[in-house]
Amino acid sequence: MAIRPGDSKDAAVAPTKPAFKVTITQNGPYLVSGSLPLKKEIVVPDGNGDPIAYRDGEEYPDKEKYALCRCGKSGGKPFCDGAHDRVRFNGTEVATTAHYQQQAVAINGPELLLTDVKKLCSAARFCHPDGGTWELTQGSDDPWAKKQAIRQACNCTSGRLVIWDRKTGKAVEPDLDPTISLIEDPQKKVSGPIWLKGGIPLESSRGTTYEIRNRVTLCRCGGSRNIPFCDGTHCENGFDDGDESIRK
Repeated sequence: MAIRPGDSKDAAVAPTKPAFKVTITQNGPYLVSGSLPLKKEIVVPDGNGDPIAYRDGEEYPDKEKYALCRCGKSGGKPFCDGAHDRVRFNGTEVATTAHYQQQAVAINGPELLLTDVKKLCSAARFCHPDGGTWELTQGSDDPWAKKQAIRQACNCTSGRLVIWDRKTGKAVEPDLDPTISLIEDPQKKVSGPIWLKGGIPLESSRGTTYEIRNRVTLCRCGGSRNIPFCDGTHCENGFDDGDESIRK
């Protein structure tokens, strides 16, 4: 499914008490509760090789609870099989608990403002075409550039990039139902992060909750330097969860 800009709403989701959440266990898996749908999404490039959308991949049977591997070594990916104990996985959370806006750098344009938290980058590359989202934002008095900047920012899986309408002061966010997707990237021939969509609470192994956001990507290769969040290391270590789409 391609990500589409929806109605304007904040990139950080107002705290509620949803029935679903993801809990990080100490040096172990992500525990998912609340019957969150789980599926694969596969990156689709354009004729120039630049990512422009996703297509649906495998959908997993609905479960009230399940455990997702985060060490990258499970023999039953994407689910945990206890490999974290066998390999003595160190999953210590090192990411800051500061909110997005506390970390963000702003890029000003005539009609749009772009906020950017570089350390959240999951190497999705939707921001690369047409000079990049940053340049498009700075030229957002041009209708085409404005449209492209919004599309690219809304396709940023990790929410590193958030676009804001300068007239309303509101973020332009894709309208995402609470869902978990496993990203596959055939162009890079790697399996990408776990994508939390639609304001899914993420509880740390310490019992605190990270800022609830519309778009978050979690490491599942075990190599991120910003655990629990993806930092694109799967591209460096060639992480492969066994999906045939990345072998074509």
